[in-house]
Amino acid sequence: MTDQATDSEAVETDIPGKPTSASRTTLSHIMTHSDTNLLGTVHGGVIMKLVDDAAGAVAGRHSGGPAVTASMDEMAFLEPVRVGDLVHVKAQVNWTGRTSMEVGVRVLAERWNESAPATQVGSAYLVFAAVDADGKPRPVPPVIPETDRDRRRYQEAQIRRTHRLARRRAIRELREQRAAEGLQD
Repeated sequence: MTDQATDSEAVETDIPGKPTSASRTTLSHIMTHSDTNLLGTVHGGVIMKLVDDAAGAVAGRHSGGPAVTASMDEMAFLEPVRVGDLVHVKAQVNWTGRTSMEVGVRVLAERWNESAPATQVGSAYLVFAAVDADGKPRPVPPVIPETDRDRRRYQEAQIRRTHRLARRRAIRELREQRAAEGLQD
């Protein structure tokens, strides 16, 4: 797995960039009774797996090979999903570093037997690291935002990355400080 701190903000690479549309994908799945929790709605873990599956497909497509989930953040469940809902998981690469990518995911649901439009029921951001056959980080192509929405997502992804790195640094410093004081967890 890669340490995101090693990815530089301005990425210099000889790999040609890929537009956001090149790897964008949608996975759809109908929810059944086996997907439910004790409340009778679809279990959040089922939705999270679909999110990870779609994001992994996008990361693999964009990077041209294997990519592993490094982190998931900001998973938001906006509405419950029910048995019989047709769930659409839409994913795209929002940002790329040297060896990592942020993938944004939107989860939509619609009743399988109704003609009402799908409504957004969730969203998430995941970071994937591209790996080679030995599991070592490998470079990824830069993502080329194509639309104003893609450019906004790219800029927002940079902000999230900055926050992830600052949080990781603050936690590491706190742990080092506690260890220096002889405090053990």
